[in-house]
Amino acid sequence: MTVLWEDSGWEALGPGAGRTRLPGWDCTAGLVVGERGALMIDAGSGLGEGARLRTEARRLLAPLGADRRVTHLALTHPHFDHVLGAAAFAGVEVFGAVGMDAVFVHERDELVADAVRNGLDPPVAAEAADVLVHPHHQVAGEWTLDLGGVTVLLANVGPAHTAHDLAVLVPGEREVVFCGDLVEESGEPQAGPDAVPSHWPAALDRLLALGGEDALYVPGHGAVVDAAFVRSQRDELAARFGVS
Repeated sequence: MTVLWEDSGWEALGPGAGRTRLPGWDCTAGLVVGERGALMIDAGSGLGEGARLRTEARRLLAPLGADRRVTHLALTHPHFDHVLGAAAFAGVEVFGAVGMDAVFVHERDELVADAVRNGLDPPVAAEAADVLVHPHHQVAGEWTLDLGGVTVLLANVGPAHTAHDLAVLVPGEREVVFCGDLVEESGEPQAGPDAVPSHWPAALDRLLALGGEDALYVPGHGAVVDAAFVRSQRDELAARFGVS
């Protein structure tokens, strides 16, 4: 499925896969398009960003048919800049790593507080959290998602950056791996209180096994990288946290 990514503000990663870098926190959102559906990867930091992503996806999909729309949403991990726009995707099937739903239920106040600490307006953060769409499907291992001509693999590769890390593998002439914040290019990977550093190198080993040497690795923040970059970051994290 070929999408016209040129002049759209989105970066082409393949004929049916692309991504955009949202302003503010330089957070990646991805879009994968098949014959029967489209998958958005991450939803932005609030209802405004979520609505923007859904509108842009509608515009990108319009040339493929009047009824084309986002049908699925994958949330790579439960941090505000990746999930608080999810309510803009009401009506789509939402996927997350197993346990993410409990974070939304029991750690709602901390999710809002983290957003506010990082500069999001308190009313914006609170409203987005109040209407946050929870995952309908919780991925414990791997989940294959058929979009029609494109079968995407959702893989629970955590705990690492958080307790609930989901990667998305898109097949193609050159495979694409959406890594969430397991990989960051525009800054050092962040390890907050919900990180599990002892497992992080192993999670990156899993990403490399999924994608292979020739894949494009799409970080949660920053430019697209290759396997050598992921391997280097894996070794840096292992040294930083004193694990092998």
